[in-house]
Amino acid sequence: MKKNNNNILPVIQDAQLADKVVLVRVDHNVVKDGIIRDPYRIDRTIGTLYHIVEKGGRIILMSHVGRPKNKKTGEIACDTATSTKPIASYIERKLHTKIYVPEFRIENKRGITGIDTSFNLAINDLKRRKIGGIYLPNTRWFEGEESKGDKGDAFALQLAGIADVFVNDAFGSWQPHASTYHIAKILPAYAGFLMQEEIQHLDQVLNPERPFVAVVAGAKYDTKIGPLNELYKQVDHLILGGVIYNTYLSAKYNVRIAGVSEEDIEAAKQLVSLDREKNKIVELPHIVEADNMGEKVEGQYRTLKVDDLAQGKSYGYILDIDRRSFSDQAVADVFNSAKTIFVNAVMGYTPHFTEGSEALDRTIDQNRDAWKLYGGGDTLQEFKSLCPGLYLAVQDDAMYYFFTGGGAVLKAIEQNEALGMEPLKALIENKKNFQE
Repeated sequence: MKKNNNNILPVIQDAQLADKVVLVRVDHNVVKDGIIRDPYRIDRTIGTLYHIVEKGGRIILMSHVGRPKNKKTGEIACDTATSTKPIASYIERKLHTKIYVPEFRIENKRGITGIDTSFNLAINDLKRRKIGGIYLPNTRWFEGEESKGDKGDAFALQLAGIADVFVNDAFGSWQPHASTYHIAKILPAYAGFLMQEEIQHLDQVLNPERPFVAVVAGAKYDTKIGPLNELYKQVDHLILGGVIYNTYLSAKYNVRIAGVSEEDIEAAKQLVSLDREKNKIVELPHIVEADNMGEKVEGQYRTLKVDDLAQGKSYGYILDIDRRSFSDQAVADVFNSAKTIFVNAVMGYTPHFTEGSEALDRTIDQNRDAWKLYGGGDTLQEFKSLCPGLYLAVQDDAMYYFFTGGGAVLKAIEQNEALGMEPLKALIENKKNFQE
């Protein structure tokens, strides 16, 4: 790693935690419809929680879950589908301690407007060790969490009023909200162990050992333009998948692929033009065309060769990459020679078209000497689902790393700066103002 970011960030190792109430922002956004789909993000924060307790601190946890706020109307829906109670129950079972989830008054359409004084009773129980920890309701249930101006500031002040120290261990929560950004301007604030580890490995993406290969896919081209363009500058080779690859093929070969918009094709022409000069994009030569977006029905899908795409012709939905693409000599050589491989990609239309993703993961694993860095919840979930044995085997492999926040990785790539996200800048400013 070229930079020692721990000299810049305030870190939990330097915090005085004895007899302190410690407010910990985590990214436990793993609940869907009230059920934990994968506890990986929760488990990755256990080290920080153990450290706080071992040093004599008392823990209050907070995380967002889903998107309960309607962006158009501003209304907040507080229901069991986005509750933190399943997370608290999981931690109770994991740590064999009582985790209390307080209930606050919910205003119609406004969510929780504030932390009332009755919460002081829970704080007293926490300090007297009647309970092992507190898990606040979904931060996005609070009216002030995503609000700008007075409401956001007021919520941050309320959060500061219930704790002595703030620890940010939520790498994936890069938006400057009250619970990630504003709070760090009020309390002594530190980066947790997971945050530190994520930043360290992020630097391996921004300052990679070469050759550096990146694999990027996505359901929409326009949402990835910024990080994709910046990543293109940094890589030695770029491999595309999903709708991003379909858009690139449409723009390069002047074909029409179902589901790809004209606007995205126009946007992709810039990348196509750039690659004619730089020649960094490695095309996957075998793609899977389907008649519809439904299930994988025999006779309704087929493999096409990219070399056979005919200018001006229209094609159906390209829903996967044929596994033979990864046996192609040019593709195999790129993966085998890489020293750093970054993956933020689901190659096919899940859950029915998964051949490309499985072949990708197994191909990457054949390079035992490369750093292999995976970013994104969907990317990780596909790996775990399609290659469960391999996934378990590489958990203790030092050459693998799985980021907890794919969006945060892409944001950092777009900024070309590991410490450029607003919550991290707030921690750095806090160190100057509170701790030096």
